[in-house]
Amino acid sequence: MKKTIFTVLLFILGTIATYAQTPEHDQVKATVSYYLEGGTNNDFETLKKAFHKDATMKFISNAGYKEVNALEFFKKAIKPGPKQNRKTKVVSIDVEGTSAQAKLRIDYDTFAFIDFMNLLKIDGEWKIVNKIFYRSKK
Repeated sequence: MKKTIFTVLLFILGTIATYAQTPEHDQVKATVSYYLEGGTNNDFETLKKAFHKDATMKFISNAGYKEVNALEFFKKAIKPGPKQNRKTKVVSIDVEGTSAQAKLRIDYDTFAFIDFMNLLKIDGEWKIVNKIFYRSKK
């Protein structure tokens, strides 16, 4: 019985330590939040804060594999207007030194985007350097 309780406690403590937020974690979350907020509010200037100027976006379209500069893509795609009807969620963040990965979910009425962001800490600031995504039907 004591061994079972000890094992459960170790598991709980390990889980808490795994999901503990650090200042770096919070900074990465703030960076991806610029992306989510800017997209939701059709605000390119806010979204732009999240990305490195040379960030790429890679995805599969009906025409096949695509690779574009993320900021150039969003500058053309985001038009001022009413707030988007969507829900956003930071699913997970993993930080190791000066690199990080974030998984995001953006839900619309009939579909969702699952985004995987790779970030680097460049000159003291976290920036998205690469985005890949999948569009999921509901």
